[in-house]
Amino acid sequence: MNMRVAARIARRELRGGLRGFRVFLACLALGVAAIAAVGSVRVSIEDGLKANGAVILGGDAQVTFTYRFAEPAERAWMNGIADQVSEVVDFRSMAVVERAEATERALTQVKGVDDLYPLYGSVMLAPDLPIAQALAGDQAVMARVLADRLGLSVGDQFKLGVKAFTLSAILERAPDDAGGGFSLGPPTIVRTDALDGAGLIEPGTLFDTHYRMILPANADLVALEAEAKDKFSDTGMRWRDSRNAAPGMTRFVERIGAFLVLVGLAGLAVGGVGVSAAVRAYLDGKTAVIATLKTLGAEGRTIFTAYLMQVGALAGLGIVIGLAIGALAPLILGPVIEAQLPVPADFAFHAGPLAEAALYGVLTALLFTLWPLARTGEVRAAALFRDAAGPERAMPGATVLIAIVALAVALIGAAAVLSGVPKLALSAAGGIIGALFLLVLAARAVRWLARRGARAKAVRGHTALRLALGAVGGPGGEATSVVLSLGLGLSVLAAVGQIDANLKSAIAEELPSVAPSYFVVDIQPDQLPGYLDRVENDPGVSKVQVAPMLRGVITQINGKPAAEVAGPHWVLRGDRGVTYSATPPEDTVITEGEWWPEDYAGPPVMSFADEEAREMGLKLGDDVTVNILGREVTAKITSFRVVDFSTAGIGFVLSMNPAALRGAPHSAISTIYADEAAEAALLRDLASAYPNITAIRVRDAIDRVSEVLTGLAAAITYGAMATLVTGLFVLIGAAAAGERARVFEAAVLKTIGAVRGQVLTYFALRSAILGAAAGVVAVLTGAIAGWAVMTFVMEGTYRFEPMSALFIISGGIFATLIAGLAFALRPLGNRPAQVLRARE
Repeated sequence: MNMRVAARIARRELRGGLRGFRVFLACLALGVAAIAAVGSVRVSIEDGLKANGAVILGGDAQVTFTYRFAEPAERAWMNGIADQVSEVVDFRSMAVVERAEATERALTQVKGVDDLYPLYGSVMLAPDLPIAQALAGDQAVMARVLADRLGLSVGDQFKLGVKAFTLSAILERAPDDAGGGFSLGPPTIVRTDALDGAGLIEPGTLFDTHYRMILPANADLVALEAEAKDKFSDTGMRWRDSRNAAPGMTRFVERIGAFLVLVGLAGLAVGGVGVSAAVRAYLDGKTAVIATLKTLGAEGRTIFTAYLMQVGALAGLGIVIGLAIGALAPLILGPVIEAQLPVPADFAFHAGPLAEAALYGVLTALLFTLWPLARTGEVRAAALFRDAAGPERAMPGATVLIAIVALAVALIGAAAVLSGVPKLALSAAGGIIGALFLLVLAARAVRWLARRGARAKAVRGHTALRLALGAVGGPGGEATSVVLSLGLGLSVLAAVGQIDANLKSAIAEELPSVAPSYFVVDIQPDQLPGYLDRVENDPGVSKVQVAPMLRGVITQINGKPAAEVAGPHWVLRGDRGVTYSATPPEDTVITEGEWWPEDYAGPPVMSFADEEAREMGLKLGDDVTVNILGREVTAKITSFRVVDFSTAGIGFVLSMNPAALRGAPHSAISTIYADEAAEAALLRDLASAYPNITAIRVRDAIDRVSEVLTGLAAAITYGAMATLVTGLFVLIGAAAAGERARVFEAAVLKTIGAVRGQVLTYFALRSAILGAAAGVVAVLTGAIAGWAVMTFVMEGTYRFEPMSALFIISGGIFATLIAGLAFALRPLGNRPAQVLRARE
């Protein structure tokens, strides 16, 4: 093989311009641009979180306690290591507006602050006031959405607990908004000392205290964290610092970014089909050139290398275009994106995501071009000269097949490593490969059925339909290219549609049918008799559940740090609800072990949620240490039980014997199952009699979760639409590549007597059949993917959604019709005599 000769041939061929490679460039550029843009946005948000960690957290470091304020020794230690320490109290409550005609109530997340708040950043208020002035006396600021819901204006009064506050300003944005994670209620900020007399912070009331610190410039966060855990590991203290100011947001960005990159890879796979089709069509047009080169003595390897160089140069151009779009789009749209984010983002040029996208682009281009390129060296010159009805299809040699397999493994491996979620990446890769396999089988099945249908008696007399079936089933047709490109794009969209529809169905239909009306917290022990008397004697209430409620942090398992034993399990992230009971609660299902005797007074024992215990590797007899209100309680696991959190009822991971928690101040929680007509009166009476309790309307909480899931589904849908756009480009390329054949077909049909309408109907039916086939297979693969995600990822039930499927099939037919008819106009306008003379 002569590399110089191959390079010279490639250079001369490229002088002819980009004709035949526009779809190639578009497919590659779109896929690379999507991955580069998603990666750039993800890194921009991550960099913003890192650069503004102290602002988001509210300090360089934060120490949190549940149910209590810091003890003098703890506060002295914080004062010793920090330049400044600010105390923030955080809890849920009900904001109440009393009017003559009606009393309005709404859930709010109350933040009690001191004079130092905020340590970093500034609070944005309307009107623009200093936060100290806005919170002077018994004044408060409130989020606009909450003020609007309650009909409040600046200067109006509302109550928190039994105390009245004056709304001094509307809270537009607080610098630490994102650090608190997901919240069911919009925020209200007051001074902590103004809460005195409100009756909201009592022994056993569920509240958190955060101590935010400004540390010296040379402070070692790692050493300070280790020191804090060493000194106060037995007090329930939780440490967080600016290195990971918003862990929930960080995990969300990582997961959604990784998922969108995988959707982008599906788009690249669609583009790869277009790349392969474009290379094949280009080489078909070079049949005479390749035959001539072989006749003159050129080796197959030389020809292969020459065209590989051409494709490589054009692939490089497509990747560069995609990288440019992927780098510029986040910079241009940065202000719009940041306005929708709860955290600051550092939109800039990021080399890492661009390099990742370039790697995917190179691997995809090579993977999908080697097979058609290999044919140039495997087919004899004589066969090429006889190649009139369609190019002879030769199987590539072993070397090329091994290279293709190696490239596929490299692409999947890169996605698994770089995405950060290897299981999801491998599952997605398996799904894409499975979808491609099904689509290839479907294309073959469509061609076989079309050939059979063209010979059926039922289509005799229907000339246009018979011709369309014959064209779909005939050799050298576009069935495989169209079904693959459009089908894979529609498959991704179908999967997203099925998942979205099932999630909405679960939220809108299934949960409300089993969920309680209200989830009530902070019921004081002396309020329980009156509370139960009101709810249990209401004819509209069908069921009431009550349980004592404490919060605790699991610190050790069998004497070892819990994280070392169970890893980063969600049960170990933060504090968990803890309850006690002498007997198993109603409907308790014990899967292993036994409940303690009703009069048990021995060493502490506990019952653990079965599923979570197995995930953490726990077994009967294990000792679990829980820090509750600064006191370490070590209990032995004596039983596992089923805890179903999906019902939104009362469910505790940890339940202990009563004696283990004797004397610990606590409150009670309750769930109320009531008719919708009885809900308003219940809330009114309970809130009036017990202003300190917080009643969370479960339907409102479900709506809040639905909003988050809807936003997530929208982001994924946009990614799927990008994949579909790539598929449409491939479809257009396939239609354009077949235009020359359509010109000849139209000329022949007109010559034998077909009128313009018959030819147009033939072209339309041909496109519609292929579109319907792609849509049907997309619905099948989308349904399988939707079932897998709902069953194994969401751990929910799956139900096939026909409306989504109907939309996908209709979309496939419509897309192929438009593309097919758009490239049928010129063939219809040509004169048959000119076309036939040109083919002589």
